[in-house]
Amino acid sequence: MYMRIITGVLICGALTAGAQTNRPATPDELYGQLFTDVQLSKIFPDGKTFVDCTPRRTPAAIVKDYLAVKKNPAIRFSLKAFVEENFHVPGSPTESYVTPADEDIRTHINKLWKVLRREPDTAVAGSSLLPLPHPYIVPGGRFREIYYWDSYFTMLGLKVSGETAMIENMVKNFAYLINTYGHIPNGNRSYYLSRSQPPFFAMMVDLLAGIKGDGVYAEYLPALEKEYAYFMDGANVLKPGEAARYVVKLKDGTILNRNWDDSPSPRPESYREDVETARRSGRNRLEMYRHLRAGATSGIDFSSRWFADRKNITSIQTTDIIPVDLNSLLYNLETIIARSRAMMGDDSGSVHFLQLAEDRRKAIDKYCWSGTLKYYTDYNFRKNSQTGAVTLAGLYPFCFFPDTQGFLSFQCSQAAVLVRDKLLQPGGLLTTDQNTGEQWDAPNGWAPLEWMAVTGLSRAGQKGLAREIAERWTSLNEKVFRETGKMMEKYNVADLNKPAGGGEYASQDGFGWSNGVYLAMMEWLSK
Repeated sequence: MYMRIITGVLICGALTAGAQTNRPATPDELYGQLFTDVQLSKIFPDGKTFVDCTPRRTPAAIVKDYLAVKKNPAIRFSLKAFVEENFHVPGSPTESYVTPADEDIRTHINKLWKVLRREPDTAVAGSSLLPLPHPYIVPGGRFREIYYWDSYFTMLGLKVSGETAMIENMVKNFAYLINTYGHIPNGNRSYYLSRSQPPFFAMMVDLLAGIKGDGVYAEYLPALEKEYAYFMDGANVLKPGEAARYVVKLKDGTILNRNWDDSPSPRPESYREDVETARRSGRNRLEMYRHLRAGATSGIDFSSRWFADRKNITSIQTTDIIPVDLNSLLYNLETIIARSRAMMGDDSGSVHFLQLAEDRRKAIDKYCWSGTLKYYTDYNFRKNSQTGAVTLAGLYPFCFFPDTQGFLSFQCSQAAVLVRDKLLQPGGLLTTDQNTGEQWDAPNGWAPLEWMAVTGLSRAGQKGLAREIAERWTSLNEKVFRETGKMMEKYNVADLNKPAGGGEYASQDGFGWSNGVYLAMMEWLSK
């Protein structure tokens, strides 16, 4: 049985590689010089706008005409007019939605599920959208497609709202993406196919099983194992001290994971920003693009936790870092696969994955638990040292690890001291203790990390602190809603009279995961 499991993982890895070679072309590949000119000229304030445009005719014909017009000095040429003439420019899912003055926050969110709903897609030639076969919920604002890790937190709210059919549709869509492309991309766009995001699919399956029953585990086990194979691709051939794609083999033979993106080029949706960041850094451009893309893979784009100097994005070193949150999620994936195997009567397969999970847990404790901070932090495998970054990612292990003889509870009691001292603010928890101007640093708080923090602290014995965080966060959500009629992507938890800021784009409203976490937290607080 052991060899059958290993063989299955290797086969899935081969399928992943094959799926990558058959991927659809990205906008930079389709439009070439036109793409570069549009993104660098900044005719749209947001670089994501052009890559989400749909062509009015074939991409080849548009490119041919563009090159001809551009090279003709007799023609007075407007790039913006050319784009508007040849492309349909997308709008925001929520831009036409106005909240009635007397609408309460719960009613608002329940109405928003319909605004943010998308029906099964139809393929459009030249579009970057990857069609999905079932309905789904988008986050809102500039995010017009499904997003991987966003969707789990959105599902939490859908469950409270009784929208269980939508939860199942979204899980089916993610399984479809795994089976079609070998993994769940960052979002259902061609330009996101070179990377994934934090692996929350196992938690989605777990959530759905809680609604429909344990048969869900058997139904989605093949997809879970394919996702695992994607993240572990290359592990069997690494030598100590080497890394390949998502996998790192430390000098003592320990296997852990890092964030990764297969493409060494600027992100199409943030092309100008990446080109300028690489130029400012003075570093190898391809190396910079890898680090920037890996930051996007992490979902934490961007944060001081990835910066060598803790201040500037030009010092980014994402692919050198073993993140505690990613590895905690993979621990959970291993345990869910083990549980699913056991339910199918495959005891040896279950034992194998339980051992993989236990090995990972021990490795996370060894390399990521800081005896100095009394907190989990990331590990830089190039420097053979912990980063010492204080982030909410440090609470992920408390969401998943077993409390063997009370040890996890003891660790959590120590971590709670740091949380109160460095991260707790009037509106909830800071994402990190650093203020750099990046959106995943202070003074901002984000719904998914607030939820994981509350979940981990509560599970490991710190229920009082967890309740305090949840009350502060939901109160901030309600305050901003009363003042603006909106649920926001992120919030300023330090100064409740100021909006969140930072990052490559304006703060977005909608907003899928904030809606979901608010409803789930309010339900949790009511118990």
